[in-house]
Amino acid sequence: MKKENRQADAVRRIVDSYDCQQSNLIAILQDVQNEFKYLSEEALVTIAEKLGVSTAKVYSVATFYENFSLEAKGKHIIRICTGTACHVRKSQPIYDTIREYLALSGKRRTSDDGLFTLETVACLGACGLAPVMTIDGEVHPKMTPEDAVALLEDIRKKEDAAV
Repeated sequence: MKKENRQADAVRRIVDSYDCQQSNLIAILQDVQNEFKYLSEEALVTIAEKLGVSTAKVYSVATFYENFSLEAKGKHIIRICTGTACHVRKSQPIYDTIREYLALSGKRRTSDDGLFTLETVACLGACGLAPVMTIDGEVHPKMTPEDAVALLEDIRKKEDAAV
């Protein structure tokens, strides 16, 4: 069975688990994203068909909430804190350096190799350790642009060794 068909079948099962109720659209989107790490165009169309609503309505809900992603995420999620303490202690150069290292442009947040996704968060709750970033939920305190790139290079080496 093709990957697209498996995904569509899984999306249909999720929608069915909510009895195809339009009032459960957000919960359905959350479950689909949890399953596939993002909301594909195909998933949005399938949800709309199953719920009997327009694709535009499903898309508008998916794009309204920041927690939903229409882009496939990388294997490793990098989050840079942009809260006041981190910003004052220069988190922006860390973000800029990582974007350049990953060759991201425009609104793209995931590297071409699918290994990393770069995101910003308003606060990671570790202000005393600023500037802070997380990789897959692990906190990395008092970061510098150079330290951030070194961490990513270490992850790349481990991934290459695992292949």
